[in-house]
Amino acid sequence: MKVQIVADESVDFRIVTQLRERGLQVYSISEQVPSSKDEVVLKFAHDNGALLLTEDKDFGELVFRLRMPHAGVLLVKIENAQQKIPLVVETVIRNYSEMIDKFSVIDGNKLRIKE
Repeated sequence: MKVQIVADESVDFRIVTQLRERGLQVYSISEQVPSSKDEVVLKFAHDNGALLLTEDKDFGELVFRLRMPHAGVLLVKIENAQQKIPLVVETVIRNYSEMIDKFSVIDGNKLRIKE
């Protein structure tokens, strides 16, 4: 199985479920290796060429301040679960290829992709 997305433990599991239902290969940290350190999660995603999906802002520090390599990170900054789940799923489906190797943030209805 080719992992396309690694979902950090911070991600609402309903997002993982819906992405899988849409045909994406999602590796869930909470299912496979719970309580993993952020550095280990980021390295695993990088080593697999997978987009890391997270709600944990600490990954921004790992990528920008510590310059850890990554294959793409999508930081979700949406509080409302009713909006978050469909918005994140649709954003990943529509923008997956543009987010690879970039640090992206989804906040409200806006997606920012940083080079």
